[in-house]
Amino acid sequence: QVQLVESGGGSVQAGGSLRLSCAASGVTGSNNCMGWFRQAPGKGREGVAAIYSRGGHRIHGDSVKGRFTISQDNAKNTVFLQMNSLKPEDTAMYYCAARVPCSWPHLAHFLYHYWGQGTQVTVSS
Repeated sequence: QVQLVESGGGSVQAGGSLRLSCAASGVTGSNNCMGWFRQAPGKGREGVAAIYSRGGHRIHGDSVKGRFTISQDNAKNTVFLQMNSLKPEDTAMYYCAARVPCSWPHLAHFLYHYWGQGTQVTVSS
């Protein structure tokens, strides 16, 4: 049984911070990648960040570089997204996703097999 559960979303003012968590079960082997994606109403799905479970190589989308950081705790089967200097443009539903197998992280949503239900992030001016 595969399950991804996001948490940590909420409402903050511009310039604030949030830390999202994704608890994974069934896809916790070392040969996989985990990613964060977001989607605002009426807009397409955007890749935010991704990480390779074994080596820890990370990539971040251009719109969040320098502000967001993806990390993982393999012992706890959990992936995090630290979001700093939040902007109103970051407002979206944030989804955790897994690609199995995977040897290198990507931000293309169609490469990921499993998805969580999402957690809402709202940033006000």
